[in-house]
This record gives sequence, C-alpha cells and structure tokens, in this order.
Amino acid sequence: MSADTSRSKHWAVVGGGMLGMTLAHRLRRAGHAVTLIEAAPSLGGLAGAWQLGDVVWDRHYHVTLLSDDRLRGVLREIGVESEMNWVETRTGCYAGGQLYSVSNAFELLRFPPLGLVDTLRLGATIFAASRMRDWKKLENIPIEDWLVRWSGRRTFDRFWLPLLRSKLGEAWRETSAAFIWATIARLYAARRSGLKREMFGYVRGGYARILERFAEILKAEGVKIELGRRVESVERDGDTLAIRFAEGDVGRFDRTVVTMTAPLAARICSALSDEERERLAGIRYQGIVCASLLTRKPLSGYYVTNILDSGLPFTGVIEMSALVDPLHFGGHGLVYLPRYADADDPVFRLTDAQVEDRFVAALERMIPDFTRQDVVAFRVSRVRQVFPLSTLGYSDGVPGFRTSVPGLYLTGSAQIVNGTLNVNETVQLAERALDEALLGSDA
Repeated sequence: MSADTSRSKHWAVVGGGMLGMTLAHRLRRAGHAVTLIEAAPSLGGLAGAWQLGDVVWDRHYHVTLLSDDRLRGVLREIGVESEMNWVETRTGCYAGGQLYSVSNAFELLRFPPLGLVDTLRLGATIFAASRMRDWKKLENIPIEDWLVRWSGRRTFDRFWLPLLRSKLGEAWRETSAAFIWATIARLYAARRSGLKREMFGYVRGGYARILERFAEILKAEGVKIELGRRVESVERDGDTLAIRFAEGDVGRFDRTVVTMTAPLAARICSALSDEERERLAGIRYQGIVCASLLTRKPLSGYYVTNILDSGLPFTGVIEMSALVDPLHFGGHGLVYLPRYADADDPVFRLTDAQVEDRFVAALERMIPDFTRQDVVAFRVSRVRQVFPLSTLGYSDGVPGFRTSVPGLYLTGSAQIVNGTLNVNETVQLAERALDEALLGSDA
C-alpha cells in the first residue's frame, strides 16, 4: 500500500456486491481500514451464485466481453483473468412463431420478418449509434423519435418496439435514445478499440469462482467482512458516522459509502437533505423475475435469443451452455428465462410452481423438440430493483457521490448515466467514485 497512512480513515462500505467489493479493495490499497458490510449470507449481490440441481453457477446471467477492460483489470489483480475462456457465440431471433439465426450481417439481411430496405435501415441505425460519442444530446430525445428517424416506422414497429417492451415494459415511452446508444456502444466497444471481433468470456466456475477469490484477496489485504448484517440506519454522530444494525448494535466509522439502490439509500440515510431524498426517490427501477433451468439436452445453440412475438411470459432466452462448455454443468444445458418487469407487476406474486408451469409451457411452444421432461432442475430469482430506467434528461436528476452529510457517500447503479448495467460498468463506477469523491482531499 502506497498511501500516507497518517491520513488513514476507517471506512464502512455498505453493500457487498461487485461494486462494494471493488470499493473495499481500492480503499484498502489506498491505506484505509475498511469494513465491508453485507445483509446477505454471502458476497456478490446481483452477481452472486447459487445451486441449481448439482450445479453451482450464477443466479443471473453474466458474460465478460473482450472490451470490458475495467472488469478484466480487477480479475487480473485477483489472479483469475488468465482463467478466462473466450468463445464466439450465435444469436437467434424468435418472430412469427419461427426461430431464425441472426448471428452475422448476411443472416440479418435475409431476416424474413423485415424486408431488405428495412434491414438495411436497421443496420444503418446500429452503425450510426456505434459511431456516436455525444450521449448527452441523445438523453433528451425520446427513443421512439430517434429510432423511427433512423430505422423507419416499419422497422421500429416490427423489430425495435418488441425488444424495447421486453426490456422496459411500457416505460419505453419515457425512455431516451441514450438507452439504445448505450446498449449498442457496449456491443461495439471492441470494434471501436481496434479488435477484429467481439468475444464472450467466462471463468470456469462462473462468478462463484470470481467471488470466492475476490473474498480471499480482501481478507488477505485486511478488509473486515461482515455478512448477514442488515443496516437499519446511517446517521452522523459527532465526529463519526453511526451505523445501526437490525440486531440493535451500532458500529462507528470515520467515513461510510452506501452502495444500495436509490430508494433503500434514501430510507436508511435519514439525515440527507430534502433535495437529495427527492432525487433518490425520483429514480425508477426495472426489476426481473429470472428462471434458471438445467436441461437434459441443448435447446437451440444460440447464446441469446431475442423475442419479437408478444404473449410469451419471458422476454428472452439465454442459453448459457451455448457459451460455457456443458461439461461444467454435468453435461446438462443451462438456460435463463428472464422477465423484466416493473416492481408492481403481478409476475412477482406468482409462486415458483406457477412460474415454472408458464415458462416451461412457453418454451415448449418455442422449441419443437423440447418438453418439460427435459427439465432437470428449475429455480426462480426475483429482484424488484435491478437497473434504473434511462428516462428523458436522466443525468440531470442523478445524485452525486458526495452528500450533505459529512463523511457519507452514495454510490450505486443510479449513477451509471452513459452505459447499461453490467459488471464492467459497475467496476468503472466504483473507480469513478474513488477518483471524484472517496479519495479526495477530505477522505
């Protein structure tokens, strides 16, 4: 550690996802004492792993891109970047009750649901977005207006609108063009940086392996990790910040950074100003109900299948075993069926058995040679607040890292203003917060 330890502070990092872990890692390397606090029994947050049948893998689907330089930097530091396996994958599209491959430009040009002119305009839209740099200007343009201008009304109605609804629900109407720019920019980052093609990568063992190794590094560095510790409030108490836990005890720290979602941060940080609380309350989130299936055999061989048809209970199919060698899953296939939804959507009230019945029945309709007898194991994850919605003028209302409470900082996905939520963006957010606020002159 190279920092001046005479200025060392005792930091509390509330939230043990990849954001909190990266913050704890960096703060400790800067010479500070760090306590990492997590309400769940294990670290990882949305990147956490669980057991599905006999397989331990990610609870939600994640992939690393060659261009994810911030994430790969952290993986290199903890000694697992060399374990990455890089694979080229295929992409499918389900439209009109048929499954089509759209894995390259040639296949896209022959995509039957769109005519040649519409397909060419779609390609022009993607290319234009990949070349744009001024995302701030797009933030004040409704997504429909921008896409119709570039792609045309037919392409918007037949292609873009189903995809927008699948990810954003009816909130797409309030979403800015910056959302589609950020989505395309991530996929084209490798090409912009000079790489010939984008590759998808994974570590054997998935995020369970990454998180286990990261936790080992944090402990070796001297970070104190407290699991199963739910924070009730964070308040200023004299020269320290007092963290009150659900068990009734209180911890005291020189500095605290809260990495929770905006509504949770507003609830536990009661000393924030009215303006800060209003900003936090004004951020809307999209949630997810995500089913994980172990299957006896592969489905389609597409890593991602986008769905243009309406009426299906899930909004996409991610066949992880089209990316990861099925040997890592005991020879089985691993499939994710996500349903993105508003936190009040009735889908969150369905039981696991109801989700399984509806999702599996729909998958049988999509994949002709798949039956429910092919399901080896099935689990459901529900998270009501996953990513903030990129509404018009979004960045103007985003809270800053520093707060009006001395020594209290907020860092969360709500502050990702020019990207989509993924682990690379999370790591980049942590490093931006450290540079702009946490390791500043008063830290």
